[in-house]
Amino acid sequence: MSKTRIVVIQMKEIIYTALLAGLAVLLIILLVFIFKPKNTDDSNQNEARFNAGTYTSQIALNNTALNLEVTVDPEKITSIRLVNISEAVTTMFPLLEPALQELETQILEKQDTQNLNISDSSRYTQTLLVDAIDKIIQQASIE
Repeated sequence: MSKTRIVVIQMKEIIYTALLAGLAVLLIILLVFIFKPKNTDDSNQNEARFNAGTYTSQIALNNTALNLEVTVDPEKITSIRLVNISEAVTTMFPLLEPALQELETQILEKQDTQNLNISDSSRYTQTLLVDAIDKIIQQASIE
């Protein structure tokens, strides 16, 4: 006749085996991520477009020189502002600062001065500012 064998496995051994198997799988996954070669295509996408820094240009309005300042990182334009603007200029040209703020939001979003929405109420002012910003961006651009 055949002999029947009964194998007794304690629950403690099953739990230890499952934990060790889980840790082994986790270690293998971790090692794959650590030693996986980096994707070199990402480095080409982040090429520098600008020489990082702050660039300025002067705008002449009724014998008054205004300083326009554009700050750029290697990849993007970070801020556009008027520097050293006097109260007399803001009083004589009240649309100057709102026009620049409107342009700044569009340029920072698009990272370009092409196809901007120029409002009819401050068309001349915004066109003057866009021309100055274009000159500054050309100075900052890497050829």
